[in-house]
Amino acid sequence: MPDPEPAATLRGLRILVVEDEYMVADELRRDLVEHGAEVVGPAAKVSDALRFVAVAGTLDGAVLDVNLGGEMVFPVADLLRKRGVPFVFATGYDRWAMPQAYANVPRYEKPVTTRRVIRALLG
Repeated sequence: MPDPEPAATLRGLRILVVEDEYMVADELRRDLVEHGAEVVGPAAKVSDALRFVAVAGTLDGAVLDVNLGGEMVFPVADLLRKRGVPFVFATGYDRWAMPQAYANVPRYEKPVTTRRVIRALLG
């Protein structure tokens, strides 16, 4: 559920959404748009997400599901990190199950609240 006054929180920011569950992706997309973001995606596969990153131009942040139909999202996370794009994980995985390389990345258990994601992306 979006915040009561979403107006311009993310105005002008381009946020990539990588999520393979249609309903979750659509709700997150809707909430981010209501907060002023331009949403890139959603991407349901790693290959789609990598393509979005390659052709999207500037990205200001990303929300990544860890497991996309059995495929791990880490190649996308690595590319975003290389480009300096902040991202968060939205997942059912426990912190201990995440690779050490991502220990400092904010991780939110599903269902995530948009407010927490926005706060993490804005730093």
